[in-house]
Amino acid sequence: MVLEKMARIGYAAKGIVYIIIGLLAVQTASTVGVETNSTDTEGALNTIAQQPFGKLLLAILTVGLVAYAFWRFIQAIKDPDNEGMDLRGLASRTGCFFSCTTYSALAVEAVMLIIGSGGGGGKSKSDWTALVLQQPFGRWLVAIAGAITIGVGLSRLYKAYQAKFSRELDLRALNPSQQDLVINISRAGIAARGIVFIMMGFFLIQAARHYNPDKVRGLDGALQAIAQQPFGKTLLGVVALGLVAYGAYMWIQARYRLIKIR
Repeated sequence: MVLEKMARIGYAAKGIVYIIIGLLAVQTASTVGVETNSTDTEGALNTIAQQPFGKLLLAILTVGLVAYAFWRFIQAIKDPDNEGMDLRGLASRTGCFFSCTTYSALAVEAVMLIIGSGGGGGKSKSDWTALVLQQPFGRWLVAIAGAITIGVGLSRLYKAYQAKFSRELDLRALNPSQQDLVINISRAGIAARGIVFIMMGFFLIQAARHYNPDKVRGLDGALQAIAQQPFGKTLLGVVALGLVAYGAYMWIQARYRLIKIR
């Protein structure tokens, strides 16, 4: 079915982005004083653009990102996973909608790189935070956003611990040891992404507390903060490998996820 194929292509495209992000972070952890692309989605796109046939590769990836964004929209509106209309289900579907907007914006950024306009033309996270901080109750709104982001990160850690995501996968074609490997890779990836979410939420709360949008950091900033801690390079290397594992988890989703289209 078309929607199922679109979903699988989308998961694979997202996996490519995260594997590149993880590899960039591994490179950062293993080198000192060497300039590299930023360890976020923009850095991943720039890395692809710098390869031979980079624009062609970006064009292919853009198709996948659009497919993923559309699938997340379907998940938010049509609820093929039967999340329901209770508080938990609405939160999950709202997350799907925000994911749709995020990857739509990433696809637009990829198109801008393809046509040579460069990325980063939109507002930065600190710009948006500054705008919100200027509004009535702006500090509270930013603090709430930070708390929600931390909550999402904690939920990812819990998801990795419980491994209930395995119910969404059809692993019958694999032997028990292969199934265990797939589950463990997925758990490592989900946990690593959870850690990054928690750190980004912490930076949002700091921005609200100090009334300073420059405190806001995205994925790249969170990884840089890890590198600045004691044993930071080692910690960054572990998280970086976890992000590579998350990319692999997306490929696992692309191959083995049970996708219900109603």
